[in-house]
Amino acid sequence: MIRSEVIIGVKNVPQSREWYKSLLGCKATHGGETFEILTDKDDNTTILCLHKWGVHEHSTLISPDVKKGNGLILYFRVDDLMQIWDNARNLYAVIEEVPHLNPNSGRQEFSLRDLDGYYVEIAQEAKQDGKK
Repeated sequence: MIRSEVIIGVKNVPQSREWYKSLLGCKATHGGETFEILTDKDDNTTILCLHKWGVHEHSTLISPDVKKGNGLILYFRVDDLMQIWDNARNLYAVIEEVPHLNPNSGRQEFSLRDLDGYYVEIAQEAKQDGKK
């Protein structure tokens, strides 16, 4: 088994935790001011970790002053795209792209920025019967 557990640097872990919980309906399992683990509410799979800038001396998480996010897309597949879209609008999120059909993937998706400026892509999970 191989799984990725993405960790991003954030200015304020509690604020980012609440933002992602409100957007995705996920849950927090670690707690604290400097690190958080966000998991799927149904199966507890880790979906994203939040790490406060400048703590624990990780070389790539030293400073928020370096342009972050270049070459990175936080891509989430979800069961209910329109619920997440409503959540994003309720958060007054910075929207990069409104919901649309991506002709390459055949999925409905939209894009926004999180509190720290990371590019977040939300895509509708393919239906169980193989239809998009």
